[in-house]
Amino acid sequence: MQSPVQKGIAAAAVLTILLTIAGCASTGGIAPQDRGIEPSSLDAGNAIRAANADAQWPAADWWRAYNDPQLNAWVEAAQAGNPSLAVAQARVREAVSMAGVARSALSPQVNGSLSIQRQKWADNLYYGPGPLAGEQSWNNTGTLGLSYNLDIWGKDKNAAERALDAAHASAADFRAAQLELEGNVVRTYIELSMNYALLDIAKSTLQQQQQIVDLANRRLKGGIGTQLEVSQAQTPMPEYERQIDALEEKIALGRNQLAALAGKGPGAGDTIQRPTLALDNAPAALPSALPADLIGHRPDVVAARWTVAAQARGIDVAKASFYPDINLLASIGGYAAMGPLFQFLKDPSHSWSAGPALSLPIFDGGRLRSQLGAASAGYDEAVDRYNQSIVGALKDISDQVIRIRSLATQAEDADRSVAAARKNYDLSREGYRRGLTDYLNVLIAQSQLLRAQEGVAKIQAERLAAHASLVTALGGGLDEPANGPQANETLPAHGKGKGQPAAVAPAAASGASAQTASTERAGASAPAPALAGSTHAQGPSANAPAAE
Repeated sequence: MQSPVQKGIAAAAVLTILLTIAGCASTGGIAPQDRGIEPSSLDAGNAIRAANADAQWPAADWWRAYNDPQLNAWVEAAQAGNPSLAVAQARVREAVSMAGVARSALSPQVNGSLSIQRQKWADNLYYGPGPLAGEQSWNNTGTLGLSYNLDIWGKDKNAAERALDAAHASAADFRAAQLELEGNVVRTYIELSMNYALLDIAKSTLQQQQQIVDLANRRLKGGIGTQLEVSQAQTPMPEYERQIDALEEKIALGRNQLAALAGKGPGAGDTIQRPTLALDNAPAALPSALPADLIGHRPDVVAARWTVAAQARGIDVAKASFYPDINLLASIGGYAAMGPLFQFLKDPSHSWSAGPALSLPIFDGGRLRSQLGAASAGYDEAVDRYNQSIVGALKDISDQVIRIRSLATQAEDADRSVAAARKNYDLSREGYRRGLTDYLNVLIAQSQLLRAQEGVAKIQAERLAAHASLVTALGGGLDEPANGPQANETLPAHGKGKGQPAAVAPAAASGASAQTASTERAGASAPAPALAGSTHAQGPSANAPAAE
């Protein structure tokens, strides 16, 4: 018979062998390959450097700068009723629920079962006759089981954090969808305003042409004109009337579009009045911290960073799968047959068991290495998408700064063009009235005036739209630097502090919430759908949907 010492040595030897066998499934050679871009390393370009750097980041209600109460009402209506935004909201709630499912694996699991059966024993060739032939009895069982995964290698913890990071990404995607919706409403409203201005020009042009037709008829009656002049004056009339019809159609379609963006029927758009937009055409100004803080203010960039963090935890989960799992199991139950109804609850019918259970991979045909390779590739993909979002964000901002500066110059040129075209038209019309010139000069001058007036209206609309595009490129005030993960949270556990791969750098966040992000992780209470804070355990922000 073996002594306790011998038994201990044998157990240690068995454990060593098992761990050695598990170690045969090596993770060597499988690691992420791509690196995150440091925003400050990118050349922002001359346009951004030349812009005024004394502005603040946009406010969350940035569209109010247009000073149009009707626009304010329609943006708010779209936020409340747009179906696509509701879809994004539902995805956040779904992601939060899935995070709760993953987090539940960190807690002990207790399950119970109860079976109460009344049995009549058969009396036939196979089961009888015998002492129980024709008898009826109770056959009851009741068990209570407990299991707890020690999670020594952090697989469950990292899986919970991965799900929570994915929920943060979904919340940032919701804010990105909200910003896109706000921008679409504003741009549609600006286009509606432009079509009203073009309609005014078309009606004024038609009225001018009618005056020319009347003048040609008077000249014909006075004997100083010809029928050709009258015909030439009448020829453009149907085209001008068609242009008016087309613009009225665009206005009606714009109303329908606004109603659809708000999640309403076309009839709701019938009440829309002519826009009264008034925006201060100040030079383009940017926050001084651009581009360093850009990653914390753009919802799409914040979502990309959370996705990187989730993929990093996925690598940790895949690596933990190479090592043994140890579970603590316990159960207690009662079993009774051929007794009273509650016999299984009495002491003689009780039994229990308790102890650890170990499972480990020995040979899996390369499955674990392939899972780790897939997780590493997914991490690289997320990093590349993050890099693309940073590059695209800076491009968007630079594009709009260039556009705003160019449109300011174009607006001055367009105003001069209208002044010159109007003077030319007045002179040619007066000369035609006096018989000093023919109708062709009037027609040319009128066409030049029409194009110049349309150019002014379109440039004014483009300036309004460029302001909206710049605000949305800067994040629309829907995110803050503290909303994203910290740099060490975007690295797999085995890469933290080793400089490889490079962390996805955080914005220059301030406040205690950004400092506690790496310590308050999966063991915290369930997150709210907002998930706007940088910590994994913080509550929601006002920008996110409420949990059900």
